[in-house]
Amino acid sequence: MGQKVNPIGIRLGITRDWTSKWYASKKQFPLLVHTDFRVREFLKKKLADASVSRILIERAAKKVNITIQTARPGIVIGKKGEDIEKLRGETAKLLGMTMLDVRLNISEIRKPELDAQLVAESISQQIEKRVMFRRAMKRAVMSTMRSGALGIKVRMSGRLNGSEIARTEWYREGRIPLHTFRADIDYGLAEAKTTYGVIGIKVWIFKGEVFDQAQLDRQAAEPAAVEAAAAATPAPAAAAPAAAPAAAASAGTASAEVAG
Repeated sequence: MGQKVNPIGIRLGITRDWTSKWYASKKQFPLLVHTDFRVREFLKKKLADASVSRILIERAAKKVNITIQTARPGIVIGKKGEDIEKLRGETAKLLGMTMLDVRLNISEIRKPELDAQLVAESISQQIEKRVMFRRAMKRAVMSTMRSGALGIKVRMSGRLNGSEIARTEWYREGRIPLHTFRADIDYGLAEAKTTYGVIGIKVWIFKGEVFDQAQLDRQAAEPAAVEAAAAATPAPAAAAPAAAPAAAASAGTASAEVAG
C-alpha cells in the first residue's frame, strides 16, 4: 500500500488539507479544475527561480485568492512590489477576471530543507548540472536530517549517470511510516531533464506524528504569510518560533509513549 498510493492524497482530511478550495456545479467543475491546473502551471513556469513549493487556490463570491508558498519571497515580490502586481495582472487575464477580483498572497517557507518538493527540485537542478547523483542524494538527506526531520527517503529512477539501462536507486535515513495515517509525511516529485533522458526524483520526509487538532492548526499556521508591503523580520526573532513546532511534536510523541 505504501508504495502505490500518493502519501498526500491518502491523508487528505486527516493530516493534510486540499490545495484547491471551492464549490461548483457539475457543469462548471471540469472547467474550474482545468483552470486551476493552468494557473499552477503558469505560476510555476514564471517563478521557476523562486523555489515555489505549493500554490493554494481559494474561490469565494466570484473572487480568487491564490497563496504562493515559496522559500524566496523577495524574488516573487520584486522591487517595491512591481513583479507581484505584474504577475497578478497576468493571472487575472488567465482566469478571465479583473485584477480587483484576484488576490495574490506570498507565504514564506522558513525551512526549505523540510519541504519535500523543494528538496526534490534542488536534487533535479544538481543532476542537470552533472553532479553525481549519489552525492546529490546524500547531501539532501544530511541537510534534511540536520534540520530536524525524523526520517527521509529519496528515490531516483532513469538513466542514472547516463548508463544504457535505466534503473532505480534509493537512499533512506530515519523512519518513514507510510502506512500510518497520523504520520505527517511530506511528498515531492521532480524531473531532471538531462541530455540522456528524464530522471525522476521522489522525496518522502517524515516530520512527526499528529495527535490532535491543535497540533494540526499549529502546523497550518507555521508558514508565515508575507504580504507584499510587509517589512522583512530580523533573523534572530524568526529563529525562535521555528523550533517550537518540532519541540511540541516531540513532546506530544513522548506523552503518547508514556500513556501507552
